[in-house]
This record gives sequence, C-alpha cells and structure tokens, in this order.
Amino acid sequence: MRIIITESYEEMSTAAARIVAGQLYLKPNSVLGLATGSTPLLMYQKLVQVHEQIGLDFSEAISFNLDEYLGLEPGNPQSYHYFMHEHFFDKINIKPENIYIPNGNPDDLAKECKHYDTLIEGKGGMDLQILGIGQNAHIGFNEPDIKFEATTHKVKLDEETIEANARFFTTPKDVPRYAISMGIKTIMLAKKVILLANGKNKAEAIYKAIYGGVRPDAPASILQLHQDVIVIVDKEAAALLPK
Repeated sequence: MRIIITESYEEMSTAAARIVAGQLYLKPNSVLGLATGSTPLLMYQKLVQVHEQIGLDFSEAISFNLDEYLGLEPGNPQSYHYFMHEHFFDKINIKPENIYIPNGNPDDLAKECKHYDTLIEGKGGMDLQILGIGQNAHIGFNEPDIKFEATTHKVKLDEETIEANARFFTTPKDVPRYAISMGIKTIMLAKKVILLANGKNKAEAIYKAIYGGVRPDAPASILQLHQDVIVIVDKEAAALLPK
C-alpha cells in the first residue's frame, strides 16, 4: 500500500487525476471503476480539463460505477446516473455503450445484481478502481459488518451514511434508504485501487482503513490485503496517521 499525503483537496485531486490519465495513456481501453460524491468531483473536473486541453482520449475506455440509489430514476438530479453525466461523461468522449451504472429501478433486483457482475467479468474486471470512503469506513455502499465475500448486492444504508448524504437532498427524509452496490469481493478483484479522502471528518476512517486491522466493522480495512492500493489524502484526513 502506498500512501500519498497532500496539502489540500486540490492537490489530492490532481494526484488522482494524473494516475487515471496515466492509466489511459498506457492502456487506452482500460476498464475504470468510478465513484460518486463530493470527494472525486474535482478529480473528474481535472480529467475533463486534460481531455479538453491535450486530448486525453476516453473513446476506448469502459466505466463501471460503484453504486446507485434504489428507487431513483436516471434523470433524477440526485441519482448517480445524473451525477456522472453532469460532471464527467457528457464532457469527455467516452462512448455511451461503454458506460455502466447499476439500475436503481430493476424489475428483478437479484437478477440485476448478477447481471452487473457478469458484465464486469465479461470486460476482464476493473483495471483501476476509484474509491471514496465514508465516515464509518464504508467503501461503495458496503456498510460496516458487510460480508467481505459479497458481490453486487442490495444495501440498507446506515443512519450515519444517510445523515452524511442528506446535504445533497432537500430534507433527510428524501434520502433513499437502500442502494445497489458493488460488493467488497468485486472491488478487491480490481487490478489497482485508488482510495481518496479529504477533510478532518475522514481522519478516523482513514486510520481504520490503513492501521486498524482487517475487520468487517471497517469495510475499507480489507484494502490492506490488496496487492496494489494507493491512498491519496489531504493532511486533514491524514491527521491520525503515524508520523
């Protein structure tokens, strides 16, 4: 595991964008696992800038998003479909047929979960997986005490996660209580993982992920067993790490 501590959120985002860009230069048809939320937002903006300014090419890239709220239509401004198109996909030259995001309104949820894993396996798995981390050390929407062997599945969101995401909704009551998410097993099969975190509210989660021992009550701690993980954090998120 490699740990990069940056001075700011912007520096964290720049470092992450450079790694993603490098991955695409080396392998233009890379399979990218993508996250949503405020943490990777500036990284996406910087990748768009590289695309516009020097032609970073996404035309052969394939993307799989980590998760989606259950019950939200793709056109809902709070859906992750909407987020990814608004902030990233519509600003680069990725092909629509190469974009995969879990269906938040499936007719058969179990079938949708299995189908999503089959699609990922069919593309050879993720070459590079981007992750954020929740205050309770969840990755994707894999909440504490999740089974590490889980593949894509339905998740009941913890109250802490609901409260953290409430800022994106009109009221906390509007936050969906369930989501569909890649499982820990699916994430761990990625060839390379980048874990991003910024802000002092993520310091405890980062400590648990890196130094707390591997345990289900801190899902991100499983990354200690991955062969190629880069943790990129700002100095506030790194506050509890040994100096």
